[in-house]
Amino acid sequence: MLSKVFKAYDVRATYPEPLNEEIAWKVGFASAQFLLDRVRQQGLDGPMMKHIVVGHDMRKSSPSLLQALKDGIHARGVHTIDVGMVDTPFIYFAINHLDCCGGIQVTASHNPSNYNGFKVSQVAAKPVGSGSGLEVIQEIAEGVDPNGPHEGGGQDESMDLWAAYREHLHQFLADSLLDGTRTLKVAIDASNGMAGTMVPKVFGDVPGLQIVPINFDNSTGEFVHEPNPIVESNLAQLREAVGAESADVGICFDGDADRCVVVDQDGRPIGCDILLAWLAQDALAAEPGATFIYDLRSSHAVPETIRSLGGTGVESRVGHVYMKAALNENNAVMGGELSGHFYFRDMFCADSGARAFAAVMTGLAHADKPLSKLIDPLMKYVQSGEINFRNEDKEGALAALEAAFPDARTEHLDGLTLELDDFWCNVRMSNTEPLLRLNLEAADPEVVTKRLEEISPLLGERVQE
Repeated sequence: MLSKVFKAYDVRATYPEPLNEEIAWKVGFASAQFLLDRVRQQGLDGPMMKHIVVGHDMRKSSPSLLQALKDGIHARGVHTIDVGMVDTPFIYFAINHLDCCGGIQVTASHNPSNYNGFKVSQVAAKPVGSGSGLEVIQEIAEGVDPNGPHEGGGQDESMDLWAAYREHLHQFLADSLLDGTRTLKVAIDASNGMAGTMVPKVFGDVPGLQIVPINFDNSTGEFVHEPNPIVESNLAQLREAVGAESADVGICFDGDADRCVVVDQDGRPIGCDILLAWLAQDALAAEPGATFIYDLRSSHAVPETIRSLGGTGVESRVGHVYMKAALNENNAVMGGELSGHFYFRDMFCADSGARAFAAVMTGLAHADKPLSKLIDPLMKYVQSGEINFRNEDKEGALAALEAAFPDARTEHLDGLTLELDDFWCNVRMSNTEPLLRLNLEAADPEVVTKRLEEISPLLGERVQE
């Protein structure tokens, strides 16, 4: 049963089967054991090193799963700090603010309302995924009997950290927004998720922000549209509101508000890689020579822009475990993925929708042009977008693709990257499905079309989105 709920980066499945309160208890016990072992191995000590921060999203099943999770943690003799119904990045903040041994958020992020799950973090909000401890938690969970006997003795404490969270995030807003000398109108689609709680509490009283709220009601745990902002159809309400309200910008958050997507004043979605390139300009003005981490699927415009401004761009594998590690290893100021995850050194190298929102607002406050005019110079290339192909022999297909382009420069950081003078592409293998994911870019739209026609037959059956 546990093999059905443990994924590459977190624990996630439909509720109540296969994910339920019994599994939540086991995840709590096993996570407590793992986090205790980890702090002992690192020789860490402190008054809160036997405390785990816990929180939950707005799903109907979240409160009961959270209680079972806490019961499991307490059975291992570890204490919990319950911070309530919060966005996932709030947990990362709380772990560091309180100097705890880790944290767990009950959430299923952008999945439908009948899903739920657990995102586990260790000391300093470092991620726990496959290869960094999640398989250890699964092994412990598989061997534990909820009926005991167990050490017990863990205690629960509730704590309201919204004021501290708000104060931390306000550091990253332009002074002109905080004092109201610069005003921006922003339409925000909370996707009936945790941004509906976070935005009013953190940004609701900022004098320079006129917020047009969309889908802020998260009281039912249901969604008007899928809470996944990288699916363009989910941006329809936001784009309409931006036009109707003459907003300067539109922002759509996912279910647990660790991701966001931006549309300009005309309702045009901005690719997350291009947004990173734009945000890097403000960051490099504040910290000349800074380093940035970018998803290897990103447009070549990203490293080119960073390099042209005197910064350093470092390519990373896709996935928050790799991105966070790369930020730490390179002391990078910021990173971004095509999925809408943006990572910040000043948010503990973690992803944060709220911090990304603050960066976008500050960038606009510093500018004297509409967002489209700021973004257009970065749109140098034509991108295919991510195209999926069904293939039962993924490795064989990658080998055939590499053989078909013997003159290409190749890289195997994550799947296969090919680069020739007129185009480049990356093909990655899905971790969970018989799928290959293609991203291709060129300066000429005709080249994109031509190269897609050449490459597609080598990758299998194209999946129609």
